[in-house]
Amino acid sequence: MNILIIGGGGREHTFAWKIAQSPLCDALYVAPGNAGTGSIATNLEIEVNDFIAIKKAVLENQIELVIVGPEDPLVNGIHDFFLQDADLKGVKLIGPKKEAAQLEGSKEFAKEFMKSQGIPTAQYESFTAENVEEGVAFLAQMTPPYVLKADGLAAGKGVLILNDLNQAQEELRAMLLDQKFGSASEKVVIEEFLDGIELSCFVLTDGEGFVTLPMAKDYKRIEEGDTGLNTGGMGAISPVPFVTKEFEQKIHDRIVLPTIRGFKENNLPFQGFVFIGLIKVGDDPYVIEYNVRMGDPETEVVLPRVKNDLVELLLATANQELEGIKLDIDQRAVTTVMLVSGGYPEAYEKGKEMNGLSEKTKSLLFHAGTKSQEGKVVTSGGRVLAVSSYGKDFREALKTSYETIEGISFDGMNYRRDLGFDL
Repeated sequence: MNILIIGGGGREHTFAWKIAQSPLCDALYVAPGNAGTGSIATNLEIEVNDFIAIKKAVLENQIELVIVGPEDPLVNGIHDFFLQDADLKGVKLIGPKKEAAQLEGSKEFAKEFMKSQGIPTAQYESFTAENVEEGVAFLAQMTPPYVLKADGLAAGKGVLILNDLNQAQEELRAMLLDQKFGSASEKVVIEEFLDGIELSCFVLTDGEGFVTLPMAKDYKRIEEGDTGLNTGGMGAISPVPFVTKEFEQKIHDRIVLPTIRGFKENNLPFQGFVFIGLIKVGDDPYVIEYNVRMGDPETEVVLPRVKNDLVELLLATANQELEGIKLDIDQRAVTTVMLVSGGYPEAYEKGKEMNGLSEKTKSLLFHAGTKSQEGKVVTSGGRVLAVSSYGKDFREALKTSYETIEGISFDGMNYRRDLGFDL
């Protein structure tokens, strides 16, 4: 069958790498893709929210299966668009409908969903420009740190954690009155701070049955020791050393099962990936957030551990036949280290020539922000390349990734040298 992946980052390159291994895949397309996907698939110059151009490409290339990588097209209703178009009705699409995608599109919607299902999460209140001073007063009653979350999509940058009350109150006004994060912060969720260690749980569901993929832990801050500005992710590790069988059972019973049950009870049609951002407080799991797609860079450590044919899993999802399918998981650890442009996550330059990518390597190189230009690979984004490696444990896997990185270079290249420091 002919398959289309929508997106152009490290997550989508990892999907392409895995799908290309399936005997069920005849032709593989990625829109818009990057230099890495271009070496194993056909890149299509199409923006992820250009549904009309996507439709044209699907019909022209006789695409039968579409996998949506990023959140934007899902929140904007690409699944509904396919269902409502007579020409596209036979095409299978992996990703939830618009209403279910609100789990990521609106922090308040997600919180209300968790509350309705009794899923453990931080206490919260929501505020808009109309009642901003109530929000200011609400902050004064709380104990620091103060957590402010833009309700809408803000590309991973809409969350502030502040220790100073005055600063938190000023930031709340900036978000609501000055639209610091644009329309994403027309509403702000203020929630209690949960003190613990974070991890990510991934579930593939057809709305009835589900499989839980390997868990991962990612590192968001730009500086070592988890300091500095938040990024889209500087690296990840799977499995997570502190996740015992007992803790995993708690996640399954208290969070995964009620989430899947909640989809049915709230009539939220969901065929696709659910990312559950968790925090371990003491010995208990709490939900920080939902995403309605795979995480990045966690995909670059999760998919390499799944031995099953990914196309088979995705077809079972689309056909509501996931019930009873068992995952075959590689017991080795996988780690990924993200190489980023100098200056990221603030202003950075693009178009830097990359060297060392063609060398034989023990690692998997998943392109994120790259493009081909005059026969060379150059940088085209903040997060540039994910270097993933296997090992008997995360330390051995990291050692291999860091050894591989020594042979790669581009002007301004930066990366975290301390991943796993907190394990």
